[in-house]
Amino acid sequence: MDKKLKNLIEHKEKLFWSLQILGWFSYCAARTLNAYALGEKPEFIYAVMMGVIGGFWITIGLRHIYQYLRQSSLSSIMLFISTILCIGIGSMLFSFVEVWSMNQLYDPDWTMRGLGFLYRTLYDTFVLMAWSGLYFVINYHFQLQQQKEMYLAATAQAHQAQLKMLRYQLNPHFLFNTLNAISTLVLEEKTREANGMLTKLSAFLRFSLVSQPMQKTTLEEEIYALSLYLDIEKIRFQERLKIVISISEEARTALIPNLLLQPLVENSIKYAINPKIEGGTITIKAIIKDGKLNLTLSDDGPGFNNNKSKIISQQSSGVGIANTRERLDKLYPHESSFSITSRKSKGVTIQITLPCEYNTGRQPEEAYAEGVQ
Repeated sequence: MDKKLKNLIEHKEKLFWSLQILGWFSYCAARTLNAYALGEKPEFIYAVMMGVIGGFWITIGLRHIYQYLRQSSLSSIMLFISTILCIGIGSMLFSFVEVWSMNQLYDPDWTMRGLGFLYRTLYDTFVLMAWSGLYFVINYHFQLQQQKEMYLAATAQAHQAQLKMLRYQLNPHFLFNTLNAISTLVLEEKTREANGMLTKLSAFLRFSLVSQPMQKTTLEEEIYALSLYLDIEKIRFQERLKIVISISEEARTALIPNLLLQPLVENSIKYAINPKIEGGTITIKAIIKDGKLNLTLSDDGPGFNNNKSKIISQQSSGVGIANTRERLDKLYPHESSFSITSRKSKGVTIQITLPCEYNTGRQPEEAYAEGVQ
């Protein structure tokens, strides 16, 4: 059970007993003061106290009956009728307890019949109706709060599940390409390169799997994770792949979502570096401006040309730009921006703006070692 929901239920139970004791104590005090003002004998007060004790336990019984009725499958009309019957029966029982108490503790010859008993019953009915009304109002309030807690918990779980889904969509596509490359190296009997690629793949996957999609990492740690990925790609592309990274000092410790840049770099490699025989350059820049973290990723590939929709959506793989845009929308609703510009034969530029957030900085290697312990 959710901790907040559990605390809510416990608080509800404490509130009931506090109001129950305080309410009947106040009722007893009011009846006692009234008896004192009318000059009644002390025995009358004892009878009032006995009646209050009876009312206290009658309402405890009503509470259990109301709980049973609320959990039953009765219609609203039947529930209303059942509640009225419970109040009526409880009021008559309450009146009998008070009459019996007066007879036993105040005056053995005292009796109440006819209109007097009807007045007492109506008075007690009003008391129990007030108690029942307060009971249902408080329970309705707590029920709304409980439903709200459950809704928020369900929404948070769904939000986390969707973010995890978006985050872990990245690994299969990358893994497929890398394993194909390793297979090619093995077939070409390039065992040293294949072994190096496997080692780097293991390090990257370990870093990826211990990273939590809901958590954020410093940009410096993100670049470290990205370097593990790029080391693998450099084995595939050799001198065809060139990387330029320019990160300002104040931007290094800024927080960004885990592995935010990797799918964008993968996208650039696929559409900018791979199609060109001579390869190309991918540039990553980050600065802090006006309290925002500005990330820029650009390449010198062919640009969109006639494949703009394919590059943006990537429906064939389900990863990349569309994935990153959706992830940012969920993590930074109305607080982030994501734009793409392209010029034919001049490459694609992606600009991301995020709220600038910090925590105590750690070295990327330290974060990696901490995660794999």
